[in-house]
Parts: sequence; C-alpha cells; structure tokens
Amino acid sequence: MKAILIEEFGGPEVMNLVDLPDPVPADGETLVTITRTGVNFSDTHITNDHYVARQQLPLVPGIEFVGVTEDGRRVAAVVPNGAYAEKIAVPESSLVAIPDAIDDEQAAGIMIQGVTADGVLTVTGHLTPGETVVVGAAAGGTGSLAVQLARSMGAGKVIGLASGEEKQQLVLDLGADAVVDSRSENLGAEVTEAAGGPVDLVLEMAGGNSFDQLLGTLGPFGRMIVVGIATREQNEVRTGKLLKNSLSVSGFWLMHLLARPALARDSIDRVFGATARGELKAVVGGTYGLSEARQVHRDIAGRKTVGKLLLDPKR
Repeated sequence: MKAILIEEFGGPEVMNLVDLPDPVPADGETLVTITRTGVNFSDTHITNDHYVARQQLPLVPGIEFVGVTEDGRRVAAVVPNGAYAEKIAVPESSLVAIPDAIDDEQAAGIMIQGVTADGVLTVTGHLTPGETVVVGAAAGGTGSLAVQLARSMGAGKVIGLASGEEKQQLVLDLGADAVVDSRSENLGAEVTEAAGGPVDLVLEMAGGNSFDQLLGTLGPFGRMIVVGIATREQNEVRTGKLLKNSLSVSGFWLMHLLARPALARDSIDRVFGATARGELKAVVGGTYGLSEARQVHRDIAGRKTVGKLLLDPKR
C-alpha cells in the first residue's frame, strides 16, 4: 500500500511517500480501506514531535480517517497515527458508523474538529443560551464548525477571529455576528467593541499576545478555553486576576474526551446528527493526494488555508 512515512522528526520535508506492506489486523482489529484522511494543524506538530503526546519513529502520521471495512461498512475513527495511508488496522471498538446521509468528505471534515468544537462548547465551556462567544481561527476546520455550533446552541452573539477578506467573509456566512482581524494589534479592544461589552466564552487557539488580549475581554464568570497554541508561545496567568474577576482558564485536548466513551459518544452523536439534518456543514478547503502531503503541511502551517483539508489516498 501507499503511505507517508517519517523516519526522522522535522518539517514537511521528512514526509516521504513509500510502499509498505498491507497491515495485518490483530485480534479485535478490523482492516479498513481509507477513502479520506483528515489533515489537522496538530499533524504539523506531530511530524517534529512537538505534539502533546510524544511520538515514536518510524511513523505513519494521520490521526483521523473515513473508510470502508472488508464487509462493506462505512466507518470513521480517531487513531494515534497511521491514517496517511491507503489502509489501516484499528480496534473494532474505535470505529464509528457513518450515517448514510453524510458523504465521506463531510464525515472526514467533522470527525475530529466537529467533536472538538462540540466538546469545547459543551463539556468544558458550558455554553448557555444568550452568552457571547469568541471563536479563534474561525475560518479553520475547528473554528468554522464552532461558529455554526455556537449559533445552533443559542449563543447571543458569536464573534469570529480571522485574517484576510476571504476568511472573514466565510466566517460571516457561517453565521457569526461579527468578525475581527486576528492579526490586529488592538485585538482585545476590537473584540469588546464588536461584542458590545465583555464576553462570556473564548475559544483561544493562538497563544502569546492573542491569549493575553482575549483574556482581558472576559466579564465576570467568563471562561477561556485553550484549544491550541498555534504560535507555540506559552502564557502565564496571575491567580489574582482570576480571583478578582471570577474568571476561568481551561484547556481542552480531544484525547481526554475520547478516553471517556459516554462523553465521546454523546458528542459524536450530536455532531453527526446535526450534520445529517443539514444543520452543520464542514467547510472543505481542498482534497489532495498523498504525494501532496508536504505542500499541504506547508500551507496549513503558514495559515494559507481555509476550512478542513483532506487527503485522498487513491490520488
């Protein structure tokens, strides 16, 4: 089978398209022919071993896929690695059935990032109707779904952060009440102005100066959820600031949600159900072949992309 193999950590240049033996399922595993693989910003951290979970070489990257089992079932799964390939063997218990109303591209577009957006808003963010939500990287895979979900959950106002006219218009088209340039030097002030006052919930994905400015937009009992650190700039928070303003700062990593099957199943059911009903739609920014994986990583790391990027292993 064709697969992307990494034998040393580094940037996109360490990803090589190779031929590997077909995987042989162990007891309790199922062989799946992959039809679409989701590309995530976190994949760019995995290739250089800067991800939350440490990696082992040699490595076939890719943590989510959609495919078909040998008995004809359409399934999706989140895995530790191995999805940048034509085939994969995974535990049967990890597989999620895809509703007939959802095609492969939509299923691949919502699996990780849809469940992440849902988990951040419901499990960690405790969004309630009428609250004001700020969504970082709102034109990206997770952000674009979070904008739609927040609106469907009854948010009073949804403020999206995005750079460039194309991305900003997309965020508005998805249902945001306002969009603020994520590169603004006065990010906090512009968010507060767009919201008409303090905000209740922030989905923070950049880190660094963005984190500091957005923390200042929260009103009493406001919550900031760290979903990513795209700049790789760590932040420190003074506990006195949290106490004085009744603020909460939390982190969210999808793997912890997936480790709790009941929570994960509820989230998956909500996301797949909303998609099947036409209430949620992944913005697919492009589908590429495995041979284009290096360029896809360069583009996503350089923030040149919109929506969810996918790989088609047959291309």
